[in-house]
Amino acid sequence: MYCTHFDAKRCASCHWLDKPYPEQLLLKQQQLTVLLAPFAPLEVLPAVASSEQGFRHKAKMVALGTAESPVLGIVNTRGETVDLTDCPLYPVAFQRVFSLCKAFISRAGLTPYHIESRRGELKFILLSQSLHSCRFMLRFVLRSKNCLASIQKHLPWLLQQLPELEVCSVNLQPKPAAILEGEDEIILTEHSVLAEQLNAVPLYLQPQSFFQTQPVMAASLYQTAADWAAQLQHQHGCFTKIWDLFCGVGGFGLHVASPSQQLTGIEIAPAAIASAQRAAAEMGFKDVRFQALDSSAFAQAAAEPPDLLVVNPPRRGLGNALCEDIQRLAPNWLLYSSCNADSLAQDLARLSQYRLIKVQLFDMFAHSSHYEVLTLLAKQA
Repeated sequence: MYCTHFDAKRCASCHWLDKPYPEQLLLKQQQLTVLLAPFAPLEVLPAVASSEQGFRHKAKMVALGTAESPVLGIVNTRGETVDLTDCPLYPVAFQRVFSLCKAFISRAGLTPYHIESRRGELKFILLSQSLHSCRFMLRFVLRSKNCLASIQKHLPWLLQQLPELEVCSVNLQPKPAAILEGEDEIILTEHSVLAEQLNAVPLYLQPQSFFQTQPVMAASLYQTAADWAAQLQHQHGCFTKIWDLFCGVGGFGLHVASPSQQLTGIEIAPAAIASAQRAAAEMGFKDVRFQALDSSAFAQAAAEPPDLLVVNPPRRGLGNALCEDIQRLAPNWLLYSSCNADSLAQDLARLSQYRLIKVQLFDMFAHSSHYEVLTLLAKQA
């Protein structure tokens, strides 16, 4: 992938872009192999490669410049304002939407927020696109409600120009801190969720619910987890109970479980749980329980284990307390998806009752040192 911003040293977000892509993938696989060597995995599968550009279906743009001449992008380490609306990580369709966003900012008089002076209203533009429908969700992150009426007034123009816009909202983030979004979300459109579909599994994305930035790689990750679970059931007998901790909108659980099995999904965000419940109902799940709870607290209170435990924690990993509860509950099988191999390795050391069976790297974040890992662990006899 060629990027004019990287070449001109204006943006270094893709910090491995100077390496040929096969070399990037090899380095990641080597790093993962070294990290997990102490746990002697029985099978290390080949890494799943990414597309080199146009793969990122979620954009987080800082609002810069002025209302008359807005810029969407970043302030780099040299303090320069960099417009990234032509970033090759995004699908080509994003460029037209960014252009319309700029025109809308000018029409509605949305003054970009200035950190030093703490003046202005518009902090970020957050844009997501469904791989399945190609429709968009657009969020304006504002300091206050001062510009809400103007956004509502001019929104019909934006909807006319961009009929693919399914969901539009305002998020209020009043704190003068480097925080992407606040708690309050104001939906401005008839629809409040963006429908996605991966591997025939419906997934519903609400403005504040987490979802992977690269849906093609997410589909591969989810399908692999489903395949591994199916192989286990074929070899060792059918599971009755499956838990999906840190379940988000239900991506892993709804792929791994079947409607005849008992599925429990736990996620702290109520919006994500509502989406998971909707998808499960559409798929015909009868014995399903998605709950808005803290995953660690849920495990701590549990007395009986599932047959299969699926975990997809944030970058910090599971941590001591949750690993202790997993060992106490002792499910037979554990599927662990991680976006941070370092915290994964720390957790594997804590899970001393388990043996690492399979490992596979998914290159969710091409041109960087980051990646996703799926592992399968078995309780030792």
